[in-house]
Amino acid sequence: MNVEVEELYDYGALRALAAPTMLVVRCAEPTFVLGGSQSIEVLKEPERDQVALRRRRGGGGVVVLQPDDVWLDWWIPAGDERWSPDVHAMSRHVGEWWRAALASRLHGEVALHEGPMTGDLASRVACFAARGPGEVMVDGRKAVGVTQWRVREGVFLSTVLHARASSMLLDVLTHVPQGLAAALEHHTLVTLDLDGDDLTLELIERSAPVEVRQLLLIA
Repeated sequence: MNVEVEELYDYGALRALAAPTMLVVRCAEPTFVLGGSQSIEVLKEPERDQVALRRRRGGGGVVVLQPDDVWLDWWIPAGDERWSPDVHAMSRHVGEWWRAALASRLHGEVALHEGPMTGDLASRVACFAARGPGEVMVDGRKAVGVTQWRVREGVFLSTVLHARASSMLLDVLTHVPQGLAAALEHHTLVTLDLDGDDLTLELIERSAPVEVRQLLLIA
């Protein structure tokens, strides 16, 4: 079934940005975001008609974004010295900003996932159930998700550290693969005892030079 879902961003406007830009985004209510090629049928009826729903460009599974999440995205133009044709290198570059910011605040092991995408194939229906290049783990448990969208003008990298658990996602999926609930037991601002605003300020500094824009997503 081909159902139109409103895109998460005005991607044409992003492609027109000449300067490296960091987007500090908040959503007004919990919002379910499908991966670029993901069918809306991964979500149950009538639940999918009762939730705020968007689609992002780029890979990965569905993710639920909530108002207090630390949701930070970067547009890196192709002319910027940090741009690379290596897909994994770009994810690792942004992930390293996050890793360093978290390591300065936490006593546990904070590490990047360096290899390719891992995780049970069926469970990849949900973004945070897998581990991809550049994503950040704290004591072996996922904390920061990273996804990207590449075009000739540059690369758009989207990241999030959730404020709370993603368990509400389990209530709207058409099929919940065995083990998905356990795979979604990621770290949050609460489990890490972090201040999201303070963390955002450090990530602005670590990713400089960037223009900073604040957005509010109203579904």
